[in-house]
Amino acid sequence: MRRDSRLSVALHVLLHLSEAPGPVTSEFMAPRMKTNPVVFRRTLAGLRDAGIVRSEKGHGGGWSLARTLDAITLADVYAALGVTSPFNIGHRNAKPTCLLEQAANRAIGGALAEVEALFVARMRGITLAEVLADAGRKARRHHRKAVTHA
Repeated sequence: MRRDSRLSVALHVLLHLSEAPGPVTSEFMAPRMKTNPVVFRRTLAGLRDAGIVRSEKGHGGGWSLARTLDAITLADVYAALGVTSPFNIGHRNAKPTCLLEQAANRAIGGALAEVEALFVARMRGITLAEVLADAGRKARRHHRKAVTHA
């Protein structure tokens, strides 16, 4: 089953944009994200529409953050991407005629709706600044281990 990695990709891109000295072009960033510039631009378009990133055309243009990392939550990014469900579980038939399948669909749909609400609520409490700080802690810990084992 193929997983939707857009949220992970978008978070990765946003963290890199936060460390860039200026706007970054799609042609520069897309290969680093192992995608092509068109897919990269399509992903960032939703983030631009949500006011998370901005794009500037012309010489010296490119993508940059429109807000600080502490003003962007994981839920903001999730919503901007238009992800329809965080899970790859679905109904065999969206409009079954069988009453038993209808009951199964209601049970699955209700459980998924509850889990998604919890998922989004948790993501509202995590900012990109916290994610970047976590990366910094891991890097410092990794560096200390490398120095003590050298």
